[in-house]
Amino acid sequence: MAPRILLARHGQTEWSLSGKHTGRTDVPLLEEGRRGAKLLGERLHRAPFDGLRDVEIRTSPLARARETCELAGFGERAAHWDTLMEWDYGAYEGMTPADIQTVRPGWLIWRDGVPEGESLAEVTARADEVVAWARSADRDVLVFAHGHILRSIGARWLDLPLNFAARIRLNPTSLSVLGWAYGEPAIETWNDLGHLVP
Repeated sequence: MAPRILLARHGQTEWSLSGKHTGRTDVPLLEEGRRGAKLLGERLHRAPFDGLRDVEIRTSPLARARETCELAGFGERAAHWDTLMEWDYGAYEGMTPADIQTVRPGWLIWRDGVPEGESLAEVTARADEVVAWARSADRDVLVFAHGHILRSIGARWLDLPLNFAARIRLNPTSLSVLGWAYGEPAIETWNDLGHLVP
């Protein structure tokens, strides 16, 4: 069976709620984010996932992703991996898109990048590393990480340029599955929030 990659975005934080670019700043989960992480874990421990017993798990070392992983019930099985850290936003860390537009009208991160942070090429290389790892063996993988790096992984899984990620939004505590269709990389599900629906 061809390997798939399951993407879990971390739970809600104060900065994700307000739309601030949260790269390397270690912002904690809100109570809503902790609750969502537990609900995600409950979902992944029920059919059809059944606890993902044979799945390799990695998490960003940043606290919001690590805690989401732990609350979902996978902390003891997960390896920390710096490659899954969020985009280093450099001078735009902590700014909202509206803030950035006031100093750089027309700005789009997927086209223009960020000053004093990671380049588009560097983010692409990290996403490619995750994709190569996920495809490297006959087993599914699960990663806990952040919005922009997970969207980047989605674009690169599909063998598309990084700027495709601008078209695939990703909410906190969402679950996405990247797999295969007719032998080609495909999106099975994206930005699934079904576990948060009462």
